[in-house]
Amino acid sequence: MLMAKRIVKSLPLLMLIAISPAFTFPQSVPPQPDLMNMSLEDLMKVEVDSVYGASGYQQSVNDAPASITIITADEIKRYGYRTLADVLRNVPGFYIANDRLFSYVGVRGFGPPGDYNSRVLLLVDGHWLNDNVNGGAVFGTEMPFDIDLIERVEVIRGPNSSVYIANALLAIINIVTKRGRDVNGLNASEELGSSRTYKSNLIYGHQSRSGLDLLLSASYFFSHGPDELYFKEFDTPATNNGIAVNSDGTRFGQAFGKLSYRGLSLEAGYGSSKQTDPTAAWGVIFDDPEEHIVIKPLYVDLSYEHHFGGDWGYVGRVFYDNANIVAFYPFDATALGGPPHVINKMASLGQDAGASFDLSKRLARGQTLVVGTEYRDNFQQHQLDYELQPYLDFLDSHRRSRLWGGHVQDEIPLRSDLTLDLGLSYDHYSTFGGATNPRAGLVYQPQEGTTLKLLYGQSYRAPTAFELYYSDPTSEGNPNLGPETAKTTELVLEQSLEKSFRLVVSGYYYPIRGVISAVPDPASGQLIYQNSERVDLRGTEIALKRQSRSGLEAGFSFSLEEAKDLRVPGPLVNSPHVLAQANLSVPLFGKKVYASMDAQYVSKRRTEAGDYAGSYWLPNFTLYGKKVLKGWEMSASVYNAFNEVYGDPASIAHVEDIILQNGRNFRVKFIYHF
Repeated sequence: MLMAKRIVKSLPLLMLIAISPAFTFPQSVPPQPDLMNMSLEDLMKVEVDSVYGASGYQQSVNDAPASITIITADEIKRYGYRTLADVLRNVPGFYIANDRLFSYVGVRGFGPPGDYNSRVLLLVDGHWLNDNVNGGAVFGTEMPFDIDLIERVEVIRGPNSSVYIANALLAIINIVTKRGRDVNGLNASEELGSSRTYKSNLIYGHQSRSGLDLLLSASYFFSHGPDELYFKEFDTPATNNGIAVNSDGTRFGQAFGKLSYRGLSLEAGYGSSKQTDPTAAWGVIFDDPEEHIVIKPLYVDLSYEHHFGGDWGYVGRVFYDNANIVAFYPFDATALGGPPHVINKMASLGQDAGASFDLSKRLARGQTLVVGTEYRDNFQQHQLDYELQPYLDFLDSHRRSRLWGGHVQDEIPLRSDLTLDLGLSYDHYSTFGGATNPRAGLVYQPQEGTTLKLLYGQSYRAPTAFELYYSDPTSEGNPNLGPETAKTTELVLEQSLEKSFRLVVSGYYYPIRGVISAVPDPASGQLIYQNSERVDLRGTEIALKRQSRSGLEAGFSFSLEEAKDLRVPGPLVNSPHVLAQANLSVPLFGKKVYASMDAQYVSKRRTEAGDYAGSYWLPNFTLYGKKVLKGWEMSASVYNAFNEVYGDPASIAHVEDIILQNGRNFRVKFIYHF
């Protein structure tokens, strides 16, 4: 802990030394590429040097007022990533916890178990995917589109409520999907994996001579899961000696379509998943085959973008979302005078529609001004909780909320090497009122290959409908909740080195106030959500990456994090002090085959019971081949290759304190391009 404080305090000095003329790193600046003579694959690599999600318009990663990581489609294939959670596990400062039902992302030491990822904003092509009842985002197989459709993932750290209405408290994750011309035909893929896991996917893409671009996809996935899982907390004869049998399976289907013509784009995604949970969360009957949860997200987005010459431009969009989550929980109700086996049905049914509009203007001397507004009508926020046969109603909450906001962004070149980014937003919620959030960034580029960013921002997370209104015999809603707020200061150094190396060093301080958490009500003893926590996040991140023209790729990152609740001593629950990630991908046989390794280290994390989940180091290996046989791509991956025994801290919903994770497992994948 003392070492972390010293490093954070000395970071500004280290950065100044790094960029001073006397200590400048050796430079090897390649000539500007000839775009006309580059392959489509190389052109795609040039494109990812820009980012959209940081400011709401396309800009260079170096110019963007944020600390940014971009993961490309090529990296997803090389390292055998199966879900968005796999991708984020390898992002500096990020870590993943899993309760064998959902994947939860932690950012810079803050990742409360079971929070439904409500403090991270998930976008697909700029469309908001967080649901409007729980505020949650899904990063596993529940997503409404296949991972093979991802062109790149933009991870923007820090608060960004000056651009986006809500949920961008810790980070924005913007997924950019492929276009029809990127696929150019029909692709069929098959996957086989451990625990009787199968997946099939069809993708069709085409662009006509007139410019009409079409992309269609359909997927089906089934995983039986382990035949048996042991939970020591249930090790009694009455609960099958703690062995859950055939209770960790997943089944889902996905459909996606995108039609684009010039600046007009129509996009839709739909998913339907059924999952079982072997952990007996929320006090359900252990090892009962009737326990399962169904998730059905749907979104439709129509956008239009147009530019008038080189100075004016606008982007307008209208959208619709439908997110249905239904859970079936078997309970023993004898303690309440009921039968020994009843099915409790819980549901959150959400629908919303809205529109957004952004107008941009290129002013004199390179200044870029963006003014925008957004309106969202959550016309359905329906929560249900009742028992079947005999029918007993606990909750039937019909709610509706509205929110609208406006923002302004201004990128001002002060000198040729110094840019000031300013942002301001005002958002109004029908549930709690208004919120004003500024953002400022000073970007200094003293020489080619060196960028220094000094960043400040304010952000918030609005209380969700679940936190405001959900009530049952053990919990009660709190309609008087206020938003969580964060103020962030961050210093980032981005430095190009010799031989295609790139170094990124950052130090940050996040004070988050009014953190919403469930606490016992002194009067009733029921759980109630309160703005009860005051959290400070401090840390340092160092990332070194190399991408050479030969196809060799290597990277390493190291994060020291200190996350504390100011009310109580010790670290936060599920908050590692040290994170490390490493990756290496080596081309073989003329860039036709790649041997790749990625690994993650997560230090010990405190649990809800005050114990600790041990640290772990997970290496994964993938062999990926393309163009070895005409029309074919193939990959084989081994995950948790050394069969590490590890677990993640459980939430208050669980009897378990630590949820054990999968041991060594594998996947093979075949893609054929017709």
